[in-house]
Order: sequence, then C-alpha cells, then structure tokens
Amino acid sequence: MANNTWSRQELEEAYQRWFTTINRAGSGEGSWRDFLDLFTEDVVYHEQMAGELKGREGIWAWAEPSLAQFPGSHTESFPEHWHVIDETKGTIVARLDNVMSDPGDGSRFAAPHISVLDYAGDGKFSQQRDVYDVTTFLDLIKAWGRRAMELGTFDDEQRAWFAAVYPETVPD
Repeated sequence: MANNTWSRQELEEAYQRWFTTINRAGSGEGSWRDFLDLFTEDVVYHEQMAGELKGREGIWAWAEPSLAQFPGSHTESFPEHWHVIDETKGTIVARLDNVMSDPGDGSRFAAPHISVLDYAGDGKFSQQRDVYDVTTFLDLIKAWGRRAMELGTFDDEQRAWFAAVYPETVPD
C-alpha cells in the first residue's frame, strides 16, 4: 500500500470531527444523520451484528433503527480510552466506551468497542470497522433495562419493547 499524502494534523482533525459527531449524536445535541456526512459516498461500514453496510444510505438503514430509536437512542456518550494514528496508511484506531443513559439512580452502564477508520481525504472516511463482544453488548442492554424497570423510569412503550425482545428482563 502506498504512503498517503495526508498530514498527521489532517488525520487528527478528521478523527476529532468523527469523535465529536458521534458524541453529539449520542447526547441528542446532534443527529446520527450528521454521522453520515463523515463518510465518502461509497463507504463500507463493517458492523459486527449488522454485517457489511455499503454507502451512506446503507449505514443509515442500520443506524436509524439501531442508534436513533430505543434502546440505542439511550446510548448517550462514547468516551475515549485512547486512539492511535497510522500516518502511513491513513488509518485511525480508537477504543471507546458505549455509555447508556442514567437509568434513574446515577449508575453507569457501559461496554467497550474498537473502531478502525480508513481516511479518504477531504475530512471523509472510506471505511469503518467496529469490533466488540456481542454478548457483552446484549448483556449491557439487558442489565440497563432491568435496572430502569426496577426504578420505574421506563414508560409503557419502553417496557413493552423489553417484554417483546428480552422478556426475561421484565419483572413480574
């Protein structure tokens, strides 16, 4: 693979824009639609449970129901543990947490993931690969939902979602 023509500063700025965008979307200050603007039209996104998503609209077909709707819409932040930049290949690797909203008692529910981003220039990425332990994420959602239901902070629609998807989490 040939050396890229991007400076470390350009790669860092693109990463910071990506990081800020996902955190704004998670917090509700921004939109997951803004996330799509970070990618080239022909982007390939590898999402562990959804598989290979092609193009911005392919990402949106996954992101809208997964991230913009319940319970994904309650993933409120993605704090960073670290990130590294491979200046030669234009690749950025980051370890982040997916943090769920407070279920009502100040407790923190989170699970880690790794994102690998391939830079394409002009502030855009041509590929993203997310790597995480699927079981850990499913257990996170269940534990968070169970706690919110114990505290009575879910509305009827949210409780019904859990009853349909994870009936074992719904208290009698």
